Amino acid sequence: MTMNTKLTTLDLSLNVPGMPGGGVWTITPTLISSGDAHYLVDTGMPGMMEALTAQLSSAGVSLEMLSGVIITHQDIDHIGNLPQILEINPGIEVFAHPDDAPYIVGELPLLKSLPKMLEAFGASFSRNGIRIDHPVADGETLHTAGTFLVIHTPGHTPGHISLYHPDSKTLIAGDALVVRGGQLQGPNEAQTPDLPEAYRSLKKLTGFDIRKIICYHGGIFETDANPCISTLASRGEKD
Repeated sequence: MTMNTKLTTLDLSLNVPGMPGGGVWTITPTLISSGDAHYLVDTGMPGMMEALTAQLSSAGVSLEMLSGVIITHQDIDHIGNLPQILEINPGIEVFAHPDDAPYIVGELPLLKSLPKMLEAFGASFSRNGIRIDHPVADGETLHTAGTFLVIHTPGHTPGHISLYHPDSKTLIAGDALVVRGGQLQGPNEAQTPDLPEAYRSLKKLTGFDIRKIICYHGGIFETDANPCISTLASRGEKD
């Protein structure tokens, strides 16, 4: 029997004094579920473990039930709770692109430091115990809790990936795209070391039939997704 794949967005928030938008910073990991298989895409910022556990519980999933974690890239707000997840559930499989793997596991220092207002949240973060079990490649098909295509979308980091779910025409964009004020935008320029490469990655996304986008920063966008991506990619070519 074929099981349907369910994509659940988990909205995790931190109170951050000085943060624009009322001092609340929200990020959006994604839970992929099908039957007894559950995969978490990105893990949140250090200090969000309680909120992450509560949101998973609301979706009927515990940390012990996770089959795997897929990391879109190395930034601390994406790997921040991975050490604790692995401590609680050491049997899970961890996926990431090899270009970011040395940074994720601690062989190399993270490429980017935290903005001043977030430094305190990452002060005690350690990558001890982090491992990558499954290096993923551009164009690889993951048969996890459903079928997902890995799209290597570098620029924000060298090993940044996005995931495309053909059945629902959904893109899990990581930080390749953001939503601000209800509008789809390119990556955060201040946190993207290679902006031209990031916009070339958006050009790659135009080859997919995308109806819904889940952005780690800004959540769900599903209004004319393909035309909006094409517009952003074209704008990047002109800059």
